[in-house]
Amino acid sequence: MTLPLFSPGEDPGPSFLGLLAHLGLESPGPQAPMGPSGVTHGTTVLAIRYVDGVVMAGDRRATTGNLISHRSMEKVFPADNTSGVAIAGAAGPAMEMVCLFQLQLEHYEKVEGNPLSLDGKANQLSQMLRSHLPAAMQGLAVLPIFAGYDERVQTGRLFQFDITGGRYEERAHAAVGSGSLHATTVMKIRHHDDLDREGAVDIAVEALFQAADEDTATGGPDPIRGIYPVVAAITADGYERLPDDEVAARTDALLRRIGGGEAT
Repeated sequence: MTLPLFSPGEDPGPSFLGLLAHLGLESPGPQAPMGPSGVTHGTTVLAIRYVDGVVMAGDRRATTGNLISHRSMEKVFPADNTSGVAIAGAAGPAMEMVCLFQLQLEHYEKVEGNPLSLDGKANQLSQMLRSHLPAAMQGLAVLPIFAGYDERVQTGRLFQFDITGGRYEERAHAAVGSGSLHATTVMKIRHHDDLDREGAVDIAVEALFQAADEDTATGGPDPIRGIYPVVAAITADGYERLPDDEVAARTDALLRRIGGGEAT
């Protein structure tokens, strides 16, 4: 297979979506959406800024109506080496959007020789959400959180979005999904400017636990099955998913503290 060649006037540039359109291939935009009944949904994800970067986390439950459809869904993904994206909402379109987003960032870097800026990445995700709006209006909404380490200002940054593609940068923390209200309450109370990585992870674990305690669609820790939240840290060193053993240990410590010294 050879790469297509373009004249200067036809060159789609670094845009992967532009390349697909020029080749006459179908862009993975909104398909003819079905009704919201029977659609699998991811629930609660969050992000917390700390002194060295950003921690992202998500519970593992996916629901279909009032049923648990998956107990160990992944909702936090690397977007590239220095950024990550977490998803809530209709699971199928959300996972497709993440894959396309990752491919777009990789394509841009290969064509241009340099990665897209963090603001540019957030704008690209905003554009994808705007093109998904027809499906969102029929019940297939996708609600991501995007976060990364901005090498230009040497700090972590995080962004929330709405279904129309609106992009909103948050200073300290963000949460979306059915349990976001309860998770935000924990983060708002416990966050401070001198927060380190360990403290941020502890807050993320507690926020998801309290969200699961109040929201039936959010999955709590499941020691019997060995299922714990997905937690990742993004710093100047890049995206790193925390080992499950570390998240399990921090969850067990939280359960002992809440239970008065004995894990439940």
